[in-house]
Amino acid sequence: MPGARGPGREALIMFCRNPGALAGAVVFLLILALTLVGPWLYPVDPFEIVWAPLTSPGDEFAQGVPLGTDYLGRDVLAGIVHGGRATLAVGSAAALLTVLIGVGMGALAGYHGGWVDGLLMRVTEFFQVLPPLLLAMVLVTLFSPTLTTIAVAIGVVSWPGVARLARGEFLRLKQLDYVKAARAAGAGSGHLILRVILPNALPPLIVTAALTVGVAILFEAGLSFLGLGDPNIMSWGLMIGANRDYIRDGWWAVTFPGAAIFLTVLSVSLMGDGLNDAFNPRLRER
Repeated sequence: MPGARGPGREALIMFCRNPGALAGAVVFLLILALTLVGPWLYPVDPFEIVWAPLTSPGDEFAQGVPLGTDYLGRDVLAGIVHGGRATLAVGSAAALLTVLIGVGMGALAGYHGGWVDGLLMRVTEFFQVLPPLLLAMVLVTLFSPTLTTIAVAIGVVSWPGVARLARGEFLRLKQLDYVKAARAAGAGSGHLILRVILPNALPPLIVTAALTVGVAILFEAGLSFLGLGDPNIMSWGLMIGANRDYIRDGWWAVTFPGAAIFLTVLSVSLMGDGLNDAFNPRLRER
């Protein structure tokens, strides 16, 4: 029909009608632009000592450091501008790895069932009962605390929830008529999993992936706060961890990067809620 709208377009329209989701998208795009373009607009080395330590924001003698300095005299604004790249990169990479592992495990378990399902779910339960932060700390401690190691550690400890969601979707969808028709037509398991079932299981997985980015950012901030971040690369979590002992004398060195993390996670959560409303037919009539 000429006036018919596809599910993707309808979901986009529903997302744009959600004020919270739009606000989250705008804030996230602004933060992303700050991390991508900011280092060229504000080319100050975040590790360079530019003024006296713990100089407060708006100090009349420090005109070049609008957000003050940290306990070593480094520019807080430079740290926020340059540190956003590392924080967002780790969060995105960890979320991608979480989704890949979770969807892979859940898809195989839900599609094959039987002993394959039992074995993969036992592995999932093993990782699910382990304390995620503690396991991530052990992995980062055993290997060098680089951004790659941190992203892999976060991905390894965060996938069980995604696996259970993917398994549930595959268990439901593989019983539908169009899957049975494709199987009767001679489609192999790989084709059924990747081309038939997975595209129809994507909506809830997309929502979960969006929310996982925020969780991964908090994980990275927590590891850096505990001193397990990469000391050679500036990140928002590293700024908070390095200045936590001086919060009474220099609140700004902790508050501003903390606010950046808060706004980023909040914007991602709002977009995730908007995607959930857009992809869930039961919520479209609210």
